[in-house]
Amino acid sequence: MDWGTLVGTALGAAVGVGTTMLAERSRWKRDHSSREQSVKRQLYGEYLAALSLTTHRLRDLRRSPSLTLEDRVRQAGEILGSGGAYGLRYQMLITAPEPLGHMADQAFTRLRDLRDCFDEPDVRADPQWSDALSALTDTLKALRAAMRDDLSAS
Repeated sequence: MDWGTLVGTALGAAVGVGTTMLAERSRWKRDHSSREQSVKRQLYGEYLAALSLTTHRLRDLRRSPSLTLEDRVRQAGEILGSGGAYGLRYQMLITAPEPLGHMADQAFTRLRDLRDCFDEPDVRADPQWSDALSALTDTLKALRAAMRDDLSAS
């Protein structure tokens, strides 16, 4: 038996297996990156939708003049709790890059500040409402831009 042929065959097999493994690893990385970006895109959209829906519902509640203070406070809490932002906030904190997670947390804090305006006797006349709404709007604008940047960088 010629040892040269045997060594050449073994070397060829090793190169072939190594090349196949590299190609599979590259394909796996590409697929993993694509799935990760898809998960982020969905999570970011759901979080923004939950924040926006909750903001909208709080605005509607503010326009209800016939409610008592206790009813407004209770409903404001229910609106914040039922909007889905609580759970999505924690998903953002573990999924998004740290600076983006911090911005997501900040947006939720601004939303809570808006909800806290309902603790005032007349939220419709409270000057804090405009400040809280403006701060939330600015934070959401910055969050959306950061989300776009994160998705385009992936």
